[in-house]
Amino acid sequence: MSVSSASPRQRELLEAAYAYALSNGLADMSLRPLAAAIGSSPRVLLFLFGSKEGLIRALLSRARMDELTYLGTLRDQQHESGLAIAGRDVWAWLAAPPHRALLVLWAEGYARSLLGEPGPWAAFAAETVSDWLDLLAARQPAGLRDTAAGRDERTLLLAVLRGALLDLLATGDTARVTRAVELHLASLRH
Repeated sequence: MSVSSASPRQRELLEAAYAYALSNGLADMSLRPLAAAIGSSPRVLLFLFGSKEGLIRALLSRARMDELTYLGTLRDQQHESGLAIAGRDVWAWLAAPPHRALLVLWAEGYARSLLGEPGPWAAFAAETVSDWLDLLAARQPAGLRDTAAGRDERTLLLAVLRGALLDLLATGDTARVTRAVELHLASLRH
């Protein structure tokens, strides 16, 4: 289900379910408590989304929409500014406390996707890697972008940012993790 093709009631319930998922996660989500929390019923949710899997797929798409909105904003800024600046911009967004719930939901979807199970999680991790690598490629100088060294450099930066994000989500130690990210970004400037 795409958000744009959804009925007004589907969009309303999707937004309410998304707020619920940001607070409670998706892994052990049960339709009955979710429906009660958002003023609906399990039967209505199943009718509108087809199945629990369909609802989870819609929620992951909704979370990805938030991520892609940010990526679009970042992609439009300072083209070819280099990976150090791009990394700093991305890290500032990742480390911002208002994004914590979205990023915990992202980490949950990413981890479930790695299990290789079919269903709503299936390609989530691979798609997000591609999204972020595309953004970083757009911020690299044109002469470096399509080279093996350029691909390696942005792959390493993404790995550092993803690992730093997981560390931050686990510990909440923004200062320590930010210093580590800055250490890596400094190496990109040379």
